[in-house]
Amino acid sequence: MDLKEYWLNNTGKKITKWTHYFWVYEKHFKALTEKPIKMLEIGILNGGSLQMWKKYFHPDSVIVGIDINPACKEHEENGVHVRIGDQSDPKFLASLIEEFGQFDLVIDDGSHHVDHVRKTFEVLYPRIAKEAVYFIEDTHAAYWASHGGSISHPDSINNVAKTMVDKINASHARGQIDADYYTLNTKCMSVYDSIVVFDKGDVGLKEPQEYPNEYVKSDEVLIIRTD
Repeated sequence: MDLKEYWLNNTGKKITKWTHYFWVYEKHFKALTEKPIKMLEIGILNGGSLQMWKKYFHPDSVIVGIDINPACKEHEENGVHVRIGDQSDPKFLASLIEEFGQFDLVIDDGSHHVDHVRKTFEVLYPRIAKEAVYFIEDTHAAYWASHGGSISHPDSINNVAKTMVDKINASHARGQIDADYYTLNTKCMSVYDSIVVFDKGDVGLKEPQEYPNEYVKSDEVLIIRTD
């Protein structure tokens, strides 16, 4: 299923998206379609994107949407769960993990307020699956005063992402930066126009190695030993 084609030809509930988001979706979500996943979308609005995800991902996937607007409960349907609550409320977020288990994919398309986005990330990221994708949309709003942000606001997810560049490289900083949970559990971070994506997972052993690792000269023959 091609997500952009689905969007352009959608006859169901309205889906509001920026046109350049779809190739980013395909890049980060395609591998997740191969088996059932648990996904959480923050921000329901008209409910159309929940229907899109239901059709895009494996039919046995668990699709969960949350919104602060009680009217969004009407978008619940077979295969789509809707819960009403505040995305910045740690207790509410914890209740989702208790009910559905660890999510393999989180899409934050909620309030876009800088405080909400950061609090949601800090609560959920350590609690999602060990191998997971955390996808934050509309990060341009973090520059706007209307959403509590500015170019220098410390809670802006864009500035959090800039700090994460150092966190990911902490093991090479020679004591200047302390390695923490994000250092040890983030494989990569991708930044696009209005999107920040964190690929969570164990990157594995990180050390320089050389192969072949020993050279033995025997008369006129050079023997390469790799064991």
